[in-house]
Formats: sequence, structure tokens, C-alpha cells
Amino acid sequence: MTTETTGDNPFLLPSGLPFQLPPFAEIREEHYLPAFTLGMSEQLAEVAAIAADPEPATFENTVAALERSGALLRRVSLVFFNQSSSDTTDGVQEIDAAISPRLAAHDDAIHLDPALFARLDALHTRRAELGLDAESLRVLERYHAQFVRAGARLDAAEQTRLRELNAELAAASTTFEQNLFADTRAAALVVESAEELSGLSADALAAAAENGRARGHDGAYLISLKNFSNQTELAALDDPEVRRRLLDASLARGIESNGPLAARMAVLRAERAALLGFASHAAYEVADQTAGTTEAVEAMLGGLVAPAVANARQEARALAESAGVDRIEAADWQYYSEKVRKARFDVDAAAMRPYLELESVLRDGVFHAAGLVYGLTFTERPDLVGYHPDARVFEVTDSDGSPLGLYLGDFHARSSKRGGAWMNELVGQSHLLDQRPVVVNNLNIAKPPAGEPALLTWDEVTTLFHEFGHALHGLLSDVRYPLVAGTGVPRDFVEYPSQVNEMWSEWPEVRDNFARHHVTGEPMPTELVTRMKDAANFGEGFRTVEYLAAALLDWAWHTLPAGADPGDPSAFEAAALRRYGLDLDAVPPRYRTGYFAHVFAGGYAAGYYGYIWSEVLDADTVEWFKENGRPIRESGEVFRRQLLARGGSVDSMGAFAGFRGRAPEIAPLLARRGLTG
Repeated sequence: MTTETTGDNPFLLPSGLPFQLPPFAEIREEHYLPAFTLGMSEQLAEVAAIAADPEPATFENTVAALERSGALLRRVSLVFFNQSSSDTTDGVQEIDAAISPRLAAHDDAIHLDPALFARLDALHTRRAELGLDAESLRVLERYHAQFVRAGARLDAAEQTRLRELNAELAAASTTFEQNLFADTRAAALVVESAEELSGLSADALAAAAENGRARGHDGAYLISLKNFSNQTELAALDDPEVRRRLLDASLARGIESNGPLAARMAVLRAERAALLGFASHAAYEVADQTAGTTEAVEAMLGGLVAPAVANARQEARALAESAGVDRIEAADWQYYSEKVRKARFDVDAAAMRPYLELESVLRDGVFHAAGLVYGLTFTERPDLVGYHPDARVFEVTDSDGSPLGLYLGDFHARSSKRGGAWMNELVGQSHLLDQRPVVVNNLNIAKPPAGEPALLTWDEVTTLFHEFGHALHGLLSDVRYPLVAGTGVPRDFVEYPSQVNEMWSEWPEVRDNFARHHVTGEPMPTELVTRMKDAANFGEGFRTVEYLAAALLDWAWHTLPAGADPGDPSAFEAAALRRYGLDLDAVPPRYRTGYFAHVFAGGYAAGYYGYIWSEVLDADTVEWFKENGRPIRESGEVFRRQLLARGGSVDSMGAFAGFRGRAPEIAPLLARRGLTG
């Protein structure tokens, strides 16, 4: 320990800034490890006191006490893991590698404490006699389930092996993420001349030049890779060789560094699942999700494969005809898809971008929708410092004028940020801890040269609305206990609110407010909007197949039984896609094993199916908003109070049924994705 633990370390006390915003101006890298070390030590002492309490176990002296424990560790963890993904450094990566196995061991020390579990178990056994309110009962049941699933009922030898597995998996997950960060950065496409990037819009070309300059390639152009297979630039690049180079670079990431690591992680997860009494890691994971069983997931995914593949093959024939070739190649699919879309529906993606300027989309679209639906207002706070100069801070005010929380928006790509888009909490909402939410959205929109506008694709608009849906889930949380706040819901339910929020990007009252030309202020032409709607289902076969291929690839890795040897990772991946009927050369999975960060460096192992599982609820909810006859604001209040505000304090599917008046139906999803035939 150093003097940082007792001196100027800003993590030691709750922040005095509004809403306990972390004091980023004071935080330095050397503060992290001492704060982690002291935070773990403090929480273990708190837990030991709970376990050794001579008084009989009560909800207050056991469950509520656990909820109050670990305040310092919670503060430093939320800040550190946000920085490790959004603004990493060599030092941060070293800390991450050192701390991840220690945190896994720390969690095991709590969950495998026999005296603590005995108190929880006693409470759980007589829970019906305790007179708890619904939320407290839910929290008790969730704690008990967590401890059991973490191995609290295993014998000593089994717990020793479990600790070893958890430590190795934690270290492997960190290594996977750091390998991917390095591989993605190294695989960026560098071209020497603007002619090679023919087809890109002027602003996209300028962004590529700025990216090259920032990465030390003055005079050249650099396209950084997004964290999925088909890069968005493929739709515009005229040069087939450049398209091939870009896709090849994307698909090859992580094959050597992360392929064997992913296989090892799958084997370890299978062993851990067997130790805990499950046939596979997928069975272990799904048992605690809304799906409930592997059979339910397989039935849903399997039922979508055949119609999706049929749609994709039909699309491929149309594209090959447009290209004048016998068959379409993967690197050319997006390019000719854009040409067919333009010819068939007269929709030019590049022509839309001048109407989709980031600041307008954010303020007049995303924030405007939150006002229409939930009565929220957003006021930028330039006096509050974010963790990076690009991270902007907004104060959020509720419909009655009361303060709600803070929203941080960090929208631009940079070399220190991982790919993709996501939401993090910096402070979680909790009445018990007297905390209001502070949440952050990260995107990877190419940063234009200084003074130039950031013009978005429609996909980037959708992504911003989607991630803001996660932010709303955190901001609108209204629960007592941190365990069930905001996005503390089953993983196959967590995407539901974010996918619902995508709806507002196309709602006329919202779209007409933000889709305006960044120079003239003219609204996007009505005929362009109409054609965009007409073209909505075009390419849905491709999109569904690439998603299903990734979801079932995740499923294949995590339905391995204990002791199975997956062999060569690339061969395993190819065999899995063949087995599921998804081995279409021209439609690679949205994520291949080497860069499937969701499942090997995130919390989605055996859970990537959750996006389409949640989309069933989302599509059904969109129908409700359109058909219920209420004003938007009134509908939004119902959705907020019955679903968003309650987080994980209620059964998720029960909350949906209560809101919708029935169980979810799949028909709206099939219609949306063009699979009804």
C-alpha cells in the first residue's frame, strides 16, 4: 500500500460533485490499484462482520448490510472499467490484467463464505414469514440464487477447483479484450491515395485523412475497424480490391491470438458448469434468464434459420444480377446491396447523411424523444469534467422539474477506445444508498476535422437511439436496492428497452425534428423518407443471417459438454455454421470467434441470442405504442412506471405481461424482419 490510500486518493470518499459524479480532474492511474486493494479489504471486513453477527439473521443485518458493503470498491470499479474500455493506456491495461483475477477471487471469497451463506439460506427458507415488501423479497431471492449459482453448496474440494477456474477465466477474458484491442488497431486499413477510396463521401474521406494524421500516417488515409465483420465503408467503396482488403482485415482479427484462448475459455466454462450441476455453460446461463431452458432458445433460433437463409439467398441472386456475375462475394455484398437499394427504391445512403448531423440527432432527436415520451430535459454542464475531453456531461431533469441524474455522451472513435457502442454506469441509482444515476454512452463515430460536422449513417443514428435506451433504463430506475437497479435485469431482457428506443428515430414527430440538412436546415425530403420506409425490409435476410450465425456460433461454443475438445478454433467455427445451416460464404457471422468480445470479454457468453429474444418483446411493444390510442406522453409514462423504473425488482416477463396485458407474441417480429412468408 502507498500513501495514495490515505492521502489524496479521490476514491476514498464519495464525490462531492453534483450527483456524485466521479472527480475525473483529480483521478490518476496510480490511484486505481491502491483503491482496489483497500476497497476489497474493506468489503471483506464488512462481510466478515455480517457473517459473524451474533444476532439472528434478519433482512436488515444481512441482505441490506450486503447491499451497503463495498462502497469504495464499487466507486473505483465503475470508473476504472469505464476507462479501460473508452480511454485505455498501457498502464490501465497492466492494472486490468493484474486486478481481474484478484476481483474474481474477491467475489469467490464472499460467495463461498459458509457462515454468510448460512444466514442467507436461513432467511430464504423462512422468507414467507418475514413480512417483506415485494422488492425486498425479490432482492433476498436474487442474493440466494447468486450464492447457490456461485457454488455456495459445493464441498471444499469442489470450491477450490471453482476458484481456480474463475481466476483463469477472469485473466483470459482480460487477455482476450487486450488482444482484440491491439489486433483491431493493427488491422486498420491504410491507403495512400484518395483515389483508392473513391465512393466515400467528402466528409468520410476527410475523417479518414484526420484518422491517418492522428495515427501517424500523415498524407495517407486510415479506416479504423468497427467491432463487427462487415465494415460500413464496404457499401460505398468503388474499388473491389480495397473492399476485399478491408473485409479480409476485419475477418482475420484475433484468429491467431484469440482463437486458442476462446477455445480454452469454452472448455473451462463447460467444466465449471458441470461442477455446478449443469450439462453445459449454456444450460447454466439460461437457467437464470427469462428463456429458462436451452430448448426454448434453440426452438426460437432454429425456427428463424430457414426463412432467413431463404431471404438471404433471394437477395444474393438479385445482387449477382445487378453486378453481372454468377455469384456475389462477401466483400461485394454491401456495395451491390446499396446499388440495388438505390435502383429499386431510389434510396441513396450517402444522400441521407447531410440530414443526419450528430448534434442535431442528439439534441433534436434523442433528447427530443426523451422529452416527448418521458418528459425529460437535458442541459449541458460544461462546468463538469468528464473522463476525456470528448465526454460531454448533461444534467437530466424530470418532468416535474426535479433533478434526475447525469448523462455523459462520448460519441467519437479514438485510438484509446475499443470498438462498438455501449452504456456504462458511473453511479448506480439506489434509494438505500441515496444515489441518483450517472450513466455514459460510448459510440465510435469517426471524428471529423476541427470545425467540420459529424455526419452519420442511418445505422449510426439507430445505434445512438439504441444505446440511449440503455441509458434511459439506468436514468429512470426508481428502486431501493442497487442489486436490482436499472439494467440489473436478466441478460436476455436487458436489450429490450434499448431496442424499443430505436423506434423513436423513425417516429414522425421525432424524425422530422432532427433529420434536417446541416447547412440549409431543410427537412429531409418526404419522398426520401417514404423510400427509406419502403426499403426497410430490403437486406433483412442478410442482417438476420449474419446475426443468427453469430448467435449460434456463441451457442455452439457454450453447449460443449465438460471434457469435450473443440479442436482447431477455425475448424470448430466452420463446422458449427455448417451444422446450423448458416455456412453462407457471402454472409460471414456478425462476429467471428477471434473478435467476439460480447461472449469472450463481456457478459454475453451463451447469451448473444438475447438480442433477438428481446426483439420479440420490442416488436410487440412497438405495436402497443402505435395501437393503444393514448398520447405518446401517456404511453411513455405507462412504459416507464411498469418496466423501466422497476429494473430487476420484479420478474421481467411478469412485468412485460402486466404492461402488455398478455404474454409476448412473435408475429410482429416476423413481420418486421420479413420472415412471415
